[in-house]
Amino acid sequence: MATYQLVVNGENREVEAVPNTPLLWVLRDNLSLTGTKFGCGMAQCGACTVHLDGTPVRSCSTPVSTIGNKKVTTIEGIASADKVHPVQQAWMDENVPQCGYCQAGQIMSAVALLAKNPAPNDQDIETAMSGNICRCGTYERIRKAIKRAPNTTAK
Repeated sequence: MATYQLVVNGENREVEAVPNTPLLWVLRDNLSLTGTKFGCGMAQCGACTVHLDGTPVRSCSTPVSTIGNKKVTTIEGIASADKVHPVQQAWMDENVPQCGYCQAGQIMSAVALLAKNPAPNDQDIETAMSGNICRCGTYERIRKAIKRAPNTTAK
């Protein structure tokens, strides 16, 4: 066991964990941030996507010991207390979720894409989202929501 000082969603958090514990389980089990989902456990499906200093990573395969001073942002950290993130609003406006399980990871990847490229074309979206699998096949609605998000006012 080791003690780690993490910055998660803008808050300093101290956790005790075995060094090779995946960040996913630290977030869910130690910090009760359950929006990040376990999918495949092999960094293949994207359900566990979070940001490290704004870059999307798969938390199921990122050991807590490798986080260091990087800032962790989860799906819970992209909205404010009084309104959702524009990507979340676009997701709702386009009725993207079907089962919803993969959506936190999808949204986190979309937020990272739009932070770097506020007007992505279809190829940009496909490239950025290629690591996120949706078993329900809502890819067309995801694409529409990503294109809509920059022009969306969050509620």
